[in-house]
Amino acid sequence: MNNTINHCFFSMTRILGHAAMRAVAVVAVAGLLHACGGGASTESNPVTTNSGTVNSSSYTGPNALNDDVRAFQLNLWDRLRSSSRCGACHFENGQSPEFVRIDNVNLAYTAADPLVDLDNPANSRLVTKVAGGHNCWLPSDPACATAITSYIEDWAAAGGSGGGRQIQLVAPVVKSPGATKTFPADVNVTTFATTVWPVLTANCAGCHTDTAPTPQSPFFASPDVNDAYVAAQSKINLNNPGLSRLVLRLRNEFHNCWTDCSSDATTMQNAIIALSGSINVNQVQTPTVFSNALTIQDGVAAAGGNRYEDNVIALYEFRTGTGNTILDLSGVDPELNLTISENSPDGVTWVGGYGIQIADGKAQGSTSDSRKLHDLIKLTGEYSIEAWVVPGNVVQEGPARIVSYSASTGARNFTLGQSMYNYDFLHRSSTTDGNGEPALSTADADEDLQASLQHVVVTFDPINGRRIYVNGVFTDDLDATAAGNVNDWDDSFAFVLGNEVSNDRLWQGIIRLVAIHNRALTQEQIQQNFDAGVGAKFFLLFGVGGVGGIPANSYVMFEVEQYDSYSYLFNTPIFINLDPGVTPGNILIEGMRIGINSKEASTGQAYANLSTTVDSGSYDPLTGQLLSSLGTIIPLENGSDGANPDEFYLTFETLGTDSNPAPVPGVLSPIPLPDPGAVSEIGLRTFDEINVALATVTGVDPAAVQASYLVMRRALPSAETIGGFLAAQQMSIAQLSIEYCSAMVENGTLRDNFFGPYGVPSSAFTSDVTTAFGVGDSVAKGQILDALFERMVGLPGAGADLSDAPTDEELKIELIGYNAGGAEVNTSSLFHLLTAACGGGCDQTRTREIIKGMCGAVLGSAAILVQ
Repeated sequence: MNNTINHCFFSMTRILGHAAMRAVAVVAVAGLLHACGGGASTESNPVTTNSGTVNSSSYTGPNALNDDVRAFQLNLWDRLRSSSRCGACHFENGQSPEFVRIDNVNLAYTAADPLVDLDNPANSRLVTKVAGGHNCWLPSDPACATAITSYIEDWAAAGGSGGGRQIQLVAPVVKSPGATKTFPADVNVTTFATTVWPVLTANCAGCHTDTAPTPQSPFFASPDVNDAYVAAQSKINLNNPGLSRLVLRLRNEFHNCWTDCSSDATTMQNAIIALSGSINVNQVQTPTVFSNALTIQDGVAAAGGNRYEDNVIALYEFRTGTGNTILDLSGVDPELNLTISENSPDGVTWVGGYGIQIADGKAQGSTSDSRKLHDLIKLTGEYSIEAWVVPGNVVQEGPARIVSYSASTGARNFTLGQSMYNYDFLHRSSTTDGNGEPALSTADADEDLQASLQHVVVTFDPINGRRIYVNGVFTDDLDATAAGNVNDWDDSFAFVLGNEVSNDRLWQGIIRLVAIHNRALTQEQIQQNFDAGVGAKFFLLFGVGGVGGIPANSYVMFEVEQYDSYSYLFNTPIFINLDPGVTPGNILIEGMRIGINSKEASTGQAYANLSTTVDSGSYDPLTGQLLSSLGTIIPLENGSDGANPDEFYLTFETLGTDSNPAPVPGVLSPIPLPDPGAVSEIGLRTFDEINVALATVTGVDPAAVQASYLVMRRALPSAETIGGFLAAQQMSIAQLSIEYCSAMVENGTLRDNFFGPYGVPSSAFTSDVTTAFGVGDSVAKGQILDALFERMVGLPGAGADLSDAPTDEELKIELIGYNAGGAEVNTSSLFHLLTAACGGGCDQTRTREIIKGMCGAVLGSAAILVQ
């Protein structure tokens, strides 16, 4: 079956019920640049000095003969012909192949043709060559491979409509789901310890352990058999031991053989055969009606399909997956690559499916490369920051820096940040200050920022000012500051992700894409990029032709991606036939399930209740027929690459005229519930109860602190269960208590009502500390503490009802340092700390601050919080 009719698909919906599939167009194979694969031999003693120029503007050779040569020139040739890259060797009369020759771009195009695969750029010879260590100009070979893959993708996509990348579908190789082996979830390393592990520890421990003089990952020769077992799995092919990476490195690459490479490879292979023999086979159960089988790598790459990128000047898709360099794939020179720095181990880690997770670090570019943002944005006077992010939580403040172009906490050109549930947009202009303030933020009540995957775009232009969009939708937050201009931007700042350049505004979460555009994206363009989604996405075409009377060349197509390091996302299944002349009709599809590694997935079967009919009235020859708008998550087992990639297939209860009804599940007996145990009689006041309690005790009208309460209420307890109390909640309670105490102490009537009955005169609040509090264990101190104790701790309904509430003496020791006998027993009391800060100049302002501090310490304690 050699059906090579291609379909150009714009990317479909991202997940779970957003807009349906976008436009789909059919193109003929004729006229598309074919990829011959393979490579070219190299000559002995090549010339290694390029005498030509590498300045793009100085090219004086013949013009490109057609649009495709021009696309090659702009996207691949121009980026590789520098003498620091491929131009050092592969120029005219230099080393063959001469794919970056500078005398004639048409001849360079001819030389490059056999080295690229435009349908699958990652398989191009140019990519695999640098991935193997050939003349990489970046800190790691995977980074160079990712860069060239991106260049070839840009070449393939050149000329697409709407500023987007086009995606081409090609029929996959037919494979039936086979009997497969996978490493069991309930790991038993006994057989590994007696088969493969002894070979590894005896011969590979000089490098592949974390204690080796030069440690080489993975550490499959670790003296800890459990660690070695986990590390070795990606290098072992259980289904075909001879194809295991551990074997191939010895047999084909002669890597650190210990005797004879052929014999050593056989020894390793036999050990893996013995291990494989101890693991059971996953077998597709007959008579299941199932599709053909596919791995992720059998799919058509769809990452970023139909993204609008006409004005992108910096682009980060995190494709490398390893190392400390994040590539700028925009194609706009200079490349603004970012360097990862960590403040702790695992401070920044790569995430499966493209992305980085920031826990304690950042990724920052140089100031010289960052200058292109300044230069290109000032040319247009407008820009957009676009990001796909997963905030780690909703309590980050600062604002925490997600994307920033700045110099410190007080100077920036722009910042996209987070303050709890809000996105913040700080932007330097003629109408804001050098720190980009006042910021534009999303409304508190809307809670637009959530700890889930979100697409956020902020734009600026001189007419509309700043705008914020979340998941393709304008947040309706209007910029109260006039638009102004960017004429006073500073070109000495640095571009950074996940923190401030000064390293003191950490943001925690996952970043999966960042793009800087030097135009303000329109609502339609933002929606287009939201629909395109993010990540390492593939179109998987599960063949069903010939089953149940279904026409040949028929497929159920899913958009699939490795969603994170633990799962796959399957999205929006479509029935389609790759022959546009075929219109299927009256095909019944029921009970569709996703299989992985010869068994149905244990969870995520969102299509088990599917019941639909593919008919001529609903089927479109170009777009097919959408079977479901749902998406679902399937647990990852082996991963999408390596020696044992996960293999997927579909099963059906009914497919066309064939059927295999699923067995009716038996009735499960309820499992006896465990004894829940004793429940504490002590509970917490919730956020609204805490606010009322603080107002009642101090006499302050809640309206006086309403603004602060609205900011902090999300971090106050929302449930009465005491086991759910968090340190962050105590911090918010303390802040709110200080707000109430401050309002009370600064109001003459309220403070007299609170302290007056205990003998504290009004004049105490306008006197210096010595006059107001006296010396040593003074009467004045005792009067203030008596008021705090009786009005807060000893209050009926509060501390008075608690058997373990602090006593008056314990409170006195903590706050002023004296016991009941008048002896000083605590020189680190709150009073000592607050007076030490002002030395001999403790004036009346310090007096009120000390009283506020004592008041806040008692008011924010468990005496008020618990009930």
